[in-house]
Amino acid sequence: MDAKARAEELRRILEENSYKYYVLDAPDMSDYEYDMLMRELEEIEAAHPELVTRESPTQRVGGKAAESFAAVTHEVPLESLQDVFSFEELESFGQRVSASIPHPRYDVEPKIDGLSVALRYEDGVFVQGATRGDGVVGEDVTENLRTIRSIPLRLENAPEHLVVRGEVYMSKKVFRALNEERERDEKPLFANPRNAAAGSLRQLDPAVAAERQLDIIVFNVQAVTGVEFREHSESIEYLKSLRFRTVPHFEFDTIEGCQRKITEIGENRDEFDFDIDGAVIKVNDLAARAALGSTSKAPRWAVAFKYPPEKKETRVRDIIIQVGRTGVLTPKAVLDPVRLAGTTVTNATLHNEDFIAQRDIRIGDTVLVQKAGEIIPEILSVDLSKRPPEAVPYKFPTVCPECGAEVTRDEGGAAIRCHGAECPAQRLRHIVHFASRSGMDIEGLGSAVAQLFIDSGLIKSAGDIYSLDYGRMAELPGFGAKSAQNLKDAIERSKSKDLADVIAALGIPQVGQSAAKQLARRFGTMDALEAADLQELTAVEDIGLVTAQSIRDWFEEPQSKHLLGLLRDAGVNMTHLEDTSDQRFAGMTFVLTGALTKYTRDEASAIIERLGGRSASSVSKKTTYVLAGENAGSKLTKAQSLGIKIISEDDFGAMIS
Repeated sequence: MDAKARAEELRRILEENSYKYYVLDAPDMSDYEYDMLMRELEEIEAAHPELVTRESPTQRVGGKAAESFAAVTHEVPLESLQDVFSFEELESFGQRVSASIPHPRYDVEPKIDGLSVALRYEDGVFVQGATRGDGVVGEDVTENLRTIRSIPLRLENAPEHLVVRGEVYMSKKVFRALNEERERDEKPLFANPRNAAAGSLRQLDPAVAAERQLDIIVFNVQAVTGVEFREHSESIEYLKSLRFRTVPHFEFDTIEGCQRKITEIGENRDEFDFDIDGAVIKVNDLAARAALGSTSKAPRWAVAFKYPPEKKETRVRDIIIQVGRTGVLTPKAVLDPVRLAGTTVTNATLHNEDFIAQRDIRIGDTVLVQKAGEIIPEILSVDLSKRPPEAVPYKFPTVCPECGAEVTRDEGGAAIRCHGAECPAQRLRHIVHFASRSGMDIEGLGSAVAQLFIDSGLIKSAGDIYSLDYGRMAELPGFGAKSAQNLKDAIERSKSKDLADVIAALGIPQVGQSAAKQLARRFGTMDALEAADLQELTAVEDIGLVTAQSIRDWFEEPQSKHLLGLLRDAGVNMTHLEDTSDQRFAGMTFVLTGALTKYTRDEASAIIERLGGRSASSVSKKTTYVLAGENAGSKLTKAQSLGIKIISEDDFGAMIS
């Protein structure tokens, strides 16, 4: 079979299995088999670039990062719906419809809490996707939508022109995993799946959107040529035949039937893998819809029933403290079990010390709870009339309940945090950070491998990395003699890293890569840094009193001393090795923008810093040079307006030669 025929066959097989996996949830091929076929297709396309097609499964994450999103005028407006909040209001809607349409039939669907988009296909090929925007004009997010596996890039037996509307969402499972990862990386958490989906779909870099594992459910045909439907339900079945993942829908002859289904959907909302914030009731007959028309704001043939947040009383049995992966101590109320929004709730987050104090929540109190955003149980208020006489104000712990290290409150924040270098609750985060590129750069020791080592009892802290039992490692799932040897080599190489890398890897609060480099240059050895007092630390550029105190507190903690002892015993370098004789960029600030072709941004930034300069993320009057690559955007424009010198990669090369 020639390359062209094999490539076409592989695309067909891969798309078929993507449909079964992402839409039907019924794969008949293992992940390994799928990956091997994908690799074969990638190799064929790499050898024969002329065979690459826009709709190939290899091109799902192929677009360039954009500076901004282009505006798209919708062919058919993406209207919003009128909300109703009671069955009385729903009955009024039914009466208005019945006054114009004899014996109407209705379609009831769960209202997915996501981001509405329009997908346009020409001759069966997905060519454009846009957000709803204001309903008339949205944003072009085609490249990000291409990363969603349940969106078919090519349709079989498709019409010449097709526009469909769907709701992009993040599944509850993916949302939980994403927030766990963001917590580990000390990034702000997303409030709910809708917030996460919206932020992900509007990422300027499609690769970031792809990592978020978004999904879509299609619920309407906006425009189509050569195909006619009498009813909405027919159009949904048609979309299903084109292999879209479609919305669950139910037909009823009466508003009373709709009410029963709305109640059922509300009671079982936890069974969906997506969040819902209500149910949509639509007239099924498309001719009747046309006759009813729309107001200036919404169609007259549909409404959205919004579920009221359910609130119930229960009792606080206990308040316990959980230590997160970032060391933050989070209080949690243990509750008498209560049924809320389809699930049994037994605990509620109390956020932080201030939250407890402001509401004066005590063990034994009777409290009113609801699910915030239908997801996270929260306490709304305390019924003081039912407070037992023995209830006393809650006192927050002064030491970590996991490791016994002292806890401190974040400067200017509400979070109380444990900084124990070997705290069991933070074990995974510490190890992953230590081995990351911004630390010791131990290739192959990522989050999954670190978790495997922890679960297997091979390591308890970052210091244990250098005393790994490689024989036991080779016996773990996914490991063999070769992979164990590769990791061993990477670990050995890390022992010779510069002092700046070691300092950054330790995870000292307030100390990132830039501060670590300044400290390494100033003190030269770990011993000298450990012995430095506040006056010596604050004399270092960019090290203020808060950071200096954080450094002193970290070195005085017994767990930190133990970790440093393990590293020293393992032979990890503790001195500054970097040659600082060439400081030609001293006092200069560079900003990088656009796509660089001769260097990666990290490489260019490292060169600038090695030569004494500083790499910044935004343009200001203090910027010395803007290094501009291809498709430079707003940063270049701002630099021009401020009269800042703009240099090319060739100019930069000449400056560093």
